[in-house]
Amino acid sequence: MQSKLPGKPHESLHSPILKQVEWVGSSKKDLNGFPKEVQKDIGTALMWAQMGGKHADAKPWKGLGPGVMEIVSDHDRDTYRALYTVNIGDVIYVLHAFQKKSKSGISTPREEIERIQNRYKLAVESSKKRK
Repeated sequence: MQSKLPGKPHESLHSPILKQVEWVGSSKKDLNGFPKEVQKDIGTALMWAQMGGKHADAKPWKGLGPGVMEIVSDHDRDTYRALYTVNIGDVIYVLHAFQKKSKSGISTPREEIERIQNRYKLAVESSKKRK
């Protein structure tokens, strides 16, 4: 007797279908310049997002509304951040990866916010072209 499992006929229970990752601007190059431990932290969070989940350390970024997530990784007294989308079509867009060097406490520097906003617009445009 054949068992009837929920889901699509050819969908493996052990191999989830991963969302595609698109790197906006220099985000991939910037991430590759981070320490290996930081790359691993951010990569793990992106993998969770690809599988439709949320890494425990990923938090919504308040600068653009819902669907933009931030992962923060501390290493050797430095702080690194990566921002990515989870709500633009079926693609994870990595908007920005940078080392936090704010002179104003915990807030994100204005130039970084502007870069993230501009790259978000590029991701939205890219999504429209996909359709």
